[in-house]
Amino acid sequence: MNDASANLDIFDRKILSAIQMDANLSQRDLADKIGLSQNACWRRLQRLHSIGLIKGSHTDIDLPALGLDLTVFVMIRTRHHSKDWSEGFRAHVKRLPEVVDFYRIGGDWDYLIKVVTQGMKGYDTFYQKLITDFDLATVTGFFSMEAIINNRPVDITRL
Repeated sequence: MNDASANLDIFDRKILSAIQMDANLSQRDLADKIGLSQNACWRRLQRLHSIGLIKGSHTDIDLPALGLDLTVFVMIRTRHHSKDWSEGFRAHVKRLPEVVDFYRIGGDWDYLIKVVTQGMKGYDTFYQKLITDFDLATVTGFFSMEAIINNRPVDITRL
């Protein structure tokens, strides 16, 4: 447990859980939901922001309705592990707009990238940009057929 989470009480956890489910809750609705006055709730929200536990709010958009109907999990294995190469590769991937998640991982693979794009042609365009100027040992894509659980809120109250 880090320093920030060590100082959380049940009301802080309730606030984090509630806004994770609905970041658009009004101050009044949030205060009512967790059982605090609006002022007490507002002070706690400000503190959670200031210590970095709340990093922003997000809206869940129906991406397939916008034509972004293909999600691909791209696994990458590389021959290169130097700091310079890694920093260059990270910067390269961060510039690719199709990338929604990007992880350095342990095990048999080095990186995992979640890509959202418009169909197979969109993925091929992304793939060509990904491999340009980078020597990657292996790149493989796993194509999502259905999102069964996606962006599930974390149960903070269990901490």
